[in-house]
Order: sequence, then C-alpha cells, then structure tokens
Amino acid sequence: MHKRQESAAISSRIISRRGKFRVFDKIDPRRTALVVIDMQNGYMHPGQPAEISTAREIVPNINKLSQAFRSAGATVVFTLNTIDAQAHAEWSNYFNNFWNEAARMRMRDSFEPDKFGHQLWPSLDVSPQDFKFTKNRFSAFFPGASDLPDFLAGRGIDTVVIVGTATNICCECSARDAMMLNYKVIVVSDATATYTDEEHNSSLDSMRHLFADVLTTEQILRDLGDN
Repeated sequence: MHKRQESAAISSRIISRRGKFRVFDKIDPRRTALVVIDMQNGYMHPGQPAEISTAREIVPNINKLSQAFRSAGATVVFTLNTIDAQAHAEWSNYFNNFWNEAARMRMRDSFEPDKFGHQLWPSLDVSPQDFKFTKNRFSAFFPGASDLPDFLAGRGIDTVVIVGTATNICCECSARDAMMLNYKVIVVSDATATYTDEEHNSSLDSMRHLFADVLTTEQILRDLGDN
C-alpha cells in the first residue's frame, strides 16, 4: 500500500482558498457511482507489460467499497482500458511517440478485447448487478472515449467516487474530466495505486487542490453508514 504524505503547501493553499479540506460533506447513494478504473490483468498480473504491483494491494479496499455501495443502493461501474486498431488510429500521436514499437505491440496484445490482459483481475468482487464499460482513452469521461457519461446521466448520477489504477494517469484524468462535466468527484487515497509513492501523492495533492475530495476507504464507509 502506498505511504500517504500530503503536501503542507497545498494544504495551506486549500485552507486559504476555501477554509476547509473537505468539499462535499455527504454522499447520496442514489445519485452516486463507484467507478473502478482499469483493475485489469494487464496492470496487475506479474510480468504483464503495464504491471503496477501496488494495484494488487488495494483490491481488499475496493471490494469493501463495492459491497458497501451495492448495499446502500449506489451504482458500481468497472472500466476496462481497451487498445485496438481504432484506438491506434484515432490516438496515433500517443501510441507512435510515447512507446517504441515493441512496447506498443505488447500493450496492444495485452489490452485488446478478449485478451488475458483486458480481463478484470479475478480477485475483484464483481456482481451481476454491476456495469462494465470499455474506454479507449485514459479518461473514462473524455468525449467519445466510453459510454459511461451518457449512462450515468441516464441514471441521475451527480457524484462519482473513483478508485483503481493508475492514480496519476487514468484515475486522475477521469477525475479531472468528470469535475469539468460538473460531477462531484471523490478519489479514494487507499483504493488507488500507481508505480511509486511519489507519483501517487503528487497526483492526490493535485486533485485535492482543485478537482476532487480525497478521502480514505474508512471515511467513505462511514459516510455510507450514515445514510
């Protein structure tokens, strides 16, 4: 599990700007979705091309949250990062410049639909009542990247709680875009993971500054228990 360390400078700026750390005081389960970002074999299985070993450590917290959200009547959603020919064509500047050819092909071979790396990690608690959405960008809320925003709008969801991997890439991009779309956004500090503590903490500090509440699993469970 990542060792959490908050930036004192950002904490001071937050207090100066809004007078409190927490932005949203309550969670209404009927209008809230737990969005589990990319907890797939390709990021979690040892030896996979994008392995983030710390992602395996947050599975128990994600499972606790999933169970609690279902019991409270909230929506639980799993996203699956998808790399296929369409993604390569439409996002060519990323794939052609940020990956060498060998690494690019390993990623595609892992994250194509129906491949091992594309599948959800087997230890996740996934219920038949949950929902799954593929996405072909870092952000699940980027226009055209997935059907998730339209789905949430159809269910009257105005709050998203983001967990999963990687904290500073797909989770942060999703949180930023969701906030720009006027969702209330909460990121769970001990149910997100990335490669290093430094990257994790820097990302959470950036998000808590202007984009989201950053809470712990226990704080979320306590909020749900108060409903």
